[in-house]
Amino acid sequence: MAFEINELQDEMAVPARRRFVQGIAAGGALLGLGLWPRPGWALRSAGQPEVLSGTEFDLSIGETPVDFTGHVRNAVTVNGSLPAPLLRWKEGSTVNLRVRNTLQRGGMHGNEASIHWHGILLPANMDGVPGMSFDGIAPGESYLYRFHVRQAGTYWYHSHSGFQEQRGLYGPLIIDPIEPEPFHYDRDYVVLLSDWTDLDPQHLFARLKKMSMYDNRYQRTAGNFIRDARRNGLSATLADRRMWGGMRMSPSDLSDVNANTYTYLMNGTTSLGNWTGLFKPGEKVRLRVINGSSMTHFDLRIPGLKMTVVAADGQYVHAVTVDEFRIAPAETYDVIVEPSGQDAYTLFAQDLGRTGYISGTLAVREGLRAPIPAIDPRPLLTMSDMAMGHDMGSMQGMEHSGNDMSAMPGMDMGHGSGDMQSHPVSEHGNPLVDMLAMTPSPKLDDPGIGLRDNGRKVLSYSMLRSAFDDPDGRNPGREVELHLTGHMEKFAWSFNGQKFSDAAPLKLTYGERVRIVLVNDTMMTHPIHLHGMWSDLEDEHGNFMVRKHTIDMPPGTRRSYRVRADALGGWAYHCHLLYHMEAGMMRTVRVGE
Repeated sequence: MAFEINELQDEMAVPARRRFVQGIAAGGALLGLGLWPRPGWALRSAGQPEVLSGTEFDLSIGETPVDFTGHVRNAVTVNGSLPAPLLRWKEGSTVNLRVRNTLQRGGMHGNEASIHWHGILLPANMDGVPGMSFDGIAPGESYLYRFHVRQAGTYWYHSHSGFQEQRGLYGPLIIDPIEPEPFHYDRDYVVLLSDWTDLDPQHLFARLKKMSMYDNRYQRTAGNFIRDARRNGLSATLADRRMWGGMRMSPSDLSDVNANTYTYLMNGTTSLGNWTGLFKPGEKVRLRVINGSSMTHFDLRIPGLKMTVVAADGQYVHAVTVDEFRIAPAETYDVIVEPSGQDAYTLFAQDLGRTGYISGTLAVREGLRAPIPAIDPRPLLTMSDMAMGHDMGSMQGMEHSGNDMSAMPGMDMGHGSGDMQSHPVSEHGNPLVDMLAMTPSPKLDDPGIGLRDNGRKVLSYSMLRSAFDDPDGRNPGREVELHLTGHMEKFAWSFNGQKFSDAAPLKLTYGERVRIVLVNDTMMTHPIHLHGMWSDLEDEHGNFMVRKHTIDMPPGTRRSYRVRADALGGWAYHCHLLYHMEAGMMRTVRVGE
């Protein structure tokens, strides 16, 4: 079923019509791209100014006014474009990227600029992290990024300076392979998902520090208590409420910032702007899905179409067909779809917290839409989600508040010490740590909270298998365990309870093969990104599964991956939730002789 957009407009009330005009403005007039988004994201569309290809690039970082909500704000852009221009390289070439900072000097934000080439293997001084791999680009200055392109696939690039990524400095990056790809397609589109706020990101960060649950407007009510008591019994419901109250946490707190603050975008336009990718019936269409958001996990599906996943984080995987997948900030997935039988299909990406969505369209011509599905019901976290077991409370409540956890109603302390997760000394008695996971596990076959048993086939990490064997082949020579830690009320985030400014670098010896084990001791989901090196995710038995550059870590998980320390220098290692990184969940990894 499809309908013309002008028919949709005729049915809208006046306020909805006004929102429509506001929603498409930034995808059009203010950025000079025309009222409707052009099919410029089709990689094979010649002559589109948003696509830059070759080996020589001139990129200018500046400010551009945008309007996604009816209020004009200044975005940080590249060549006046939000998202930044699509860059297209060739595997085996050497690229020269001259990046100039035209931002004004001074100001409350400081206007040093940078670009980080996410997931790209390159020398440390080309990685683009100010204060770690280079000095940053001062206003009025330029920096030459020059390096050999050693890989192919779908990637992206973004600022690593302050909150410029949140203000719009991000763009897609496609690297064409030397060898033929192991699959066929007729059309090729980028689908870049992102989140936008009219708030100054520094003010948003300050608000999170003062009131971390500001956006969590879905607290459980007395009506919920009555419903749960009828379903689960009064005793169990009281015990559940006491445990959550004792931890001073909310099971509805799934994301720190959601659609109550954010406007979600697809290729730089809102849902009302209706980004459209064209197809002819019977064609195979490749969608390169990139999550360029600052804080949002998206769950993407195309009602009426199966999606065959053929690459993850730029690397080929054995094809797996699904109805839906969760994509964490910084991840990329390439999927192939075969639309036929109807003229339009909706690309529907809802946020993890089920507070909003972004949609676009695949259609046989411009101006069509298909029905947009309702947002799924909002899920709630359970003690099991956080590796506390079905009746487990928080060890941290005992350690920090002096409570006797064994005396809490419903508490089961019968696990032997061999079943319990150990924790670094730096976590114990730490005022910046409010929770410790007791029994974390990989949960690789779990699609994630809100996606279980929803009637659709949903991708999980356990379904991903690289289309190649372990590229290194050696067993790790040693193991490094790091815990993802935080305090929800204080909005403090860290590794092992130590924020970035207080932590020593993690040192690796050049050429060694090391196993990194991550344990999520928080109730949030953290996508963890190691710069400069691949992260080879393992299964529960330590076997190589899939090569990635970003590993998503849901609450209560313990996941391991192998790293070959083949890149000399200092590298950033951090949570890719921007405000978590800024709050301290970051380390330096130093690779030396």
